[in-house]
Amino acid sequence: MQETSVIGTLFRSLRHRNFRLFWSGQLISLIGTWMQNVGQAWLVLELTHSSFKLGVVSALQFLPMLFLSFPAGVFIDYFSKRKIIIGTQAVMLVLAFTLAVLDWAGAVRYWHIVVLATLLGVANTVDMPARQAYIIEMVGKEDLMNAIALNSSVFNAARAIGPAVCAAG
Repeated sequence: MQETSVIGTLFRSLRHRNFRLFWSGQLISLIGTWMQNVGQAWLVLELTHSSFKLGVVSALQFLPMLFLSFPAGVFIDYFSKRKIIIGTQAVMLVLAFTLAVLDWAGAVRYWHIVVLATLLGVANTVDMPARQAYIIEMVGKEDLMNAIALNSSVFNAARAIGPAVCAAG
């Protein structure tokens, strides 16, 4: 009987329907994002054979977080977090699809990756704080700590699963 209560306690924020949907959708999205990061790096190395150019792409992907995170935090407070998340996820989908189509067509060039990585960094800069702030709206204060823990577990699981899936493919 106690096992059920322990499991119920570990996953209690999943009793909220919206959080369950968010959590499972986030798992899929984050696995795809990590697959894209690995594939993008691999593609840069295949195209350029330059670790410096790979570093440039990585820097451009993560620099928006450094420079835009404070304005992005203010921005998300004035608008619907749900709509922001849907918008940023749609943008990230289009960016990933664009890179995939360019690669499949054999038309991808280094500058394409630079532009797409920078735009992905901007989208992530808005998406990440919106997702984190949205959690309390879904679960309330009583389940917030549990939801944050589950949210972190999804991020870390995706960080392991995404590159593994990419390397296996």
